[in-house]
Amino acid sequence: MITSLPDNYSPQRQIPVKPDITFVHVRLAHFIAMGAGVGLMRFAPGTFGTIAAYPLYRFLDSILEPVSLLLIIDVFFILGIWACAVTGRALNSPDHSGMVWDEIVAFMLVLFFIPDHWTWQLTAFLLFRFFDIVKPPPIGYLDDKLKGGLGVMLDDLVAAFFALLCIAGWKSMVLFESYF
Repeated sequence: MITSLPDNYSPQRQIPVKPDITFVHVRLAHFIAMGAGVGLMRFAPGTFGTIAAYPLYRFLDSILEPVSLLLIIDVFFILGIWACAVTGRALNSPDHSGMVWDEIVAFMLVLFFIPDHWTWQLTAFLLFRFFDIVKPPPIGYLDDKLKGGLGVMLDDLVAAFFALLCIAGWKSMVLFESYF
């Protein structure tokens, strides 16, 4: 008798772990990757992670100079590579939807580069979530091919870049210079 197994079959393949508040508080990496528990939201954790970036950004922006804030965002990105790799291994899922640190850091970068007005911030939020959910090329390619912490963080960084590119295009082609 011949039995066909799917190409991705592995006897060592493990069922993903369902995180809870205890999981978040067991290790610092889990706390960071899960956005201090924001990733436990049942509905749209990535969207709530993006929303969580706003108060964190506002707080850091109020106490840091722009260059220092940008360096902190860079440190957060590097820290996220480690935290998401550790948490992904613990969850048996390299890009678990509850890991929202990638959204938090990427949207903080977007907030850094856009005008400080609610219309720009709302537009940036909608564009960032669109690119993060739809994953047009090369975001989808990076999401599929890069595994581990770097893959988790990098696809959201590219989504942030696309959102900023759309905003920059809108500002340069549609709006008058006197608007700013």
